[in-house]
Amino acid sequence: MKKFWFDARNWNRELVTTALESGVDAIVVSAENVQNVRDLGLVNIVSEDGDIELGEEVVEIEINNKDDEKKAISLGTSKIVIVKTSDWMIIPLENLVAQTKNVIAYVQDHQEAQLAISALEKGVDGVLLATDDMNEIKRTAKLIKESSEKINLVKAKITKIRQLGLADRVCVDTCTNMVGSQGMLVGNSSSGMFLIRAENIETLYCDPRPFRVNAGAVHAYIRVPDGKTKYLADLRSGDQVLIVDADGKTEISFVGRSKIERRPMMLVEAEYEGQTISLVLQNAETIRLTQPDGSPISVTKLRLFDEVLVYIEGAGRHFGVKIDETITEK
Repeated sequence: MKKFWFDARNWNRELVTTALESGVDAIVVSAENVQNVRDLGLVNIVSEDGDIELGEEVVEIEINNKDDEKKAISLGTSKIVIVKTSDWMIIPLENLVAQTKNVIAYVQDHQEAQLAISALEKGVDGVLLATDDMNEIKRTAKLIKESSEKINLVKAKITKIRQLGLADRVCVDTCTNMVGSQGMLVGNSSSGMFLIRAENIETLYCDPRPFRVNAGAVHAYIRVPDGKTKYLADLRSGDQVLIVDADGKTEISFVGRSKIERRPMMLVEAEYEGQTISLVLQNAETIRLTQPDGSPISVTKLRLFDEVLVYIEGAGRHFGVKIDETITEK
């Protein structure tokens, strides 16, 4: 997830308030205004005596030549590096992105932010925006939010549908109302996951709950930001989750509550190029997978050879993190 920081060392209460309302991740501020930021809201403060210590955990460097570039690359191995560049900013940023991490690009508008987060496709880890334009704050915040990872979904054919008995399933209630085809990626294995739709469709039997994904049994994996996974049973209030739509566009939300209840369950399996994707789900009409055209299909209406959208991953995982290792899960 890209970081959005705002430079408030030229103090302006209205600009800081706008940044907070836009979902800024951190405010860079002079020591005398640290308490002023705390009075406005709960946010990470980057300062000499802030939550993130400027000059120790975070360093600033202006790149004017190759030696500056080498210094930034070296510092990036152990610290967060705020990088200022000249007008030809895209060249050094590409070099930095290729050779180090923890780079925050100093930008003055959303156009510069766009260049920074797209350098070598991977982009920098975040941007530090310095502006006195409230609209630029909003534009940059929107840009960073929409720059989340893109998920490649593929079509898989249903190969097995089997009723099981009672088991513990997890409803994930988020702080976001999901629309259209949005939902979450969940699977018995991290190597293959179904796109489970949010309960945002009104039926004769119950009102919509657009903030909710009835995700599956407690043991299942759910995709979260930064390429990681978690067990559904481990989700807690405040945890980040990844919302995904049928086009693979993602958005980050937060768990408001996670409900574990005993319900009748079913096993669903699908196949993609010889690989089996499976998940244990609640056997109920309101739980829906996603068809290739983006439309929902209830698990109670699934039939053999129906096509649904899935996410396939080649790498194995250890404690939810990708590793270059072959792991077989059945």
